[in-house]
Amino acid sequence: MRCIIKFSKRNNTVMGEVMNGDSMKGVVDLLTLGITRILESRPGVTDVKFVEKEPAERHVILSWELKHCCILPEDLRDFYLTTDGFQLTWSARFDGQPVPLGSMVINSVCALSPLCESPLYSLPSAPTLADLDSESDSEGVESQPVKPHFDSRSRIFELDACNGNGKVCLVYRNVKPRLVAQQCEVWFLDRALYWHFLTESFTAYYRLMVTHLGLPEWQYRFTKHGPSPQTKQWSCLYRPITSSCDPHTDQGEPFLNKLDPNRAFRGKAKLPTPKKKIATQSTGAQRGRNVGASAARK
Repeated sequence: MRCIIKFSKRNNTVMGEVMNGDSMKGVVDLLTLGITRILESRPGVTDVKFVEKEPAERHVILSWELKHCCILPEDLRDFYLTTDGFQLTWSARFDGQPVPLGSMVINSVCALSPLCESPLYSLPSAPTLADLDSESDSEGVESQPVKPHFDSRSRIFELDACNGNGKVCLVYRNVKPRLVAQQCEVWFLDRALYWHFLTESFTAYYRLMVTHLGLPEWQYRFTKHGPSPQTKQWSCLYRPITSSCDPHTDQGEPFLNKLDPNRAFRGKAKLPTPKKKIATQSTGAQRGRNVGASAARK
């Protein structure tokens, strides 16, 4: 499924037409890219709920930027001017009961808070997140940017708590004290506190979230560990187009199990039974005994 997304401001022509027509359904379709209809058409999917939210006020966004000394990217700012956050959930019917499964969440501007530690670790001698930083961890792979830091070198804000399976964060790297940060990326922090790069822009992350239908642990597909076996089973059921269990390759050719039963199940060749050679002397002796027995009977 290919998604083309471009967030526009509230006074944009397209959004204006929708609002003037009093069609909230049109707004929902624009925000969700019609994913609600796709989910409702899937077998076993139930309780598809989209929480409608009012647009964020411009002064709220400016206050956030001044408070945290960061400039929101243009696509994320336009997103908040359209809706102050995003929440779409759906369930799957299992054994006759609805089981909460999919969750797509983007925190509101007020909930876009810095990544902080638990108050349990606020003691003076307690370890901090900055203690996890090391030079080896900061050296990224050639295909990926350098990993974020937990100290003042990075400014990290939580976009989605992922229901306790990790955190999707908006990360400003290589920041300077008292200077405004402008460049940001989207990273995933797993439960073991390892960083995994997701996308360079918020729009790209939004596309990934919608494409994966908000399935649990879908962010782990971008890690070397991968999602759990249970999540892979759900993916095979509700995301067969891009799931790894798709029976087609990237070239569109199906996988064929070429099995030749004549070769696979062919038994071993039977060796010919050697013919037994009867000795001549044994045959003559047997004939002599037969003649003697016949003479005795006479």
